[in-house]
Amino acid sequence: MYKDFTEMPVWNTAMELAVDVFNLTLNLPKSEDYALKSQIRRSAESVSANIAEAFGRFHQKDKINFYHFAKGSALETKSHLIYGMKVQYFHSEDYEKLSSKIEDLVFHLNKIIKTLSSPKPQS
Repeated sequence: MYKDFTEMPVWNTAMELAVDVFNLTLNLPKSEDYALKSQIRRSAESVSANIAEAFGRFHQKDKINFYHFAKGSALETKSHLIYGMKVQYFHSEDYEKLSSKIEDLVFHLNKIIKTLSSPKPQS
C-alpha cells in the first residue's frame, strides 16, 4: 500500500505527461496563450491532480469518481494534442510519444477503477 500519492506509478506518469505538455507548448504562438496552450496545460495537469485527490478521499465512490475525472482529463489532453497536430503546431512524433503515455495512463486508471469497483469478499 502506498503512503503517499507521489509513490504511485500512475501519478508519476501523469506528472511526466503534464511536464511534457508544458514543454511541448512553450513555443506556441502568442495567440494561443489563452486558447490551446491554456487548455491543454490545464487538462494535462488535471490528470495528476485528480489522482492525488482520489488518493486522499476516504469513501470508495469518491475515489472512483476522481479516478474517472483523471481519465477524462487524460482523454481531453489527447484531443487537444490531435487538434494541435492537425493545425501543425505539433509534430506527429511528439503526438505519438504523448498519446502512448496517455494510453498507458488510461489503461492503469481503468485497472484502478475496476479494482475499486469490485465487490469486497465477505469475511
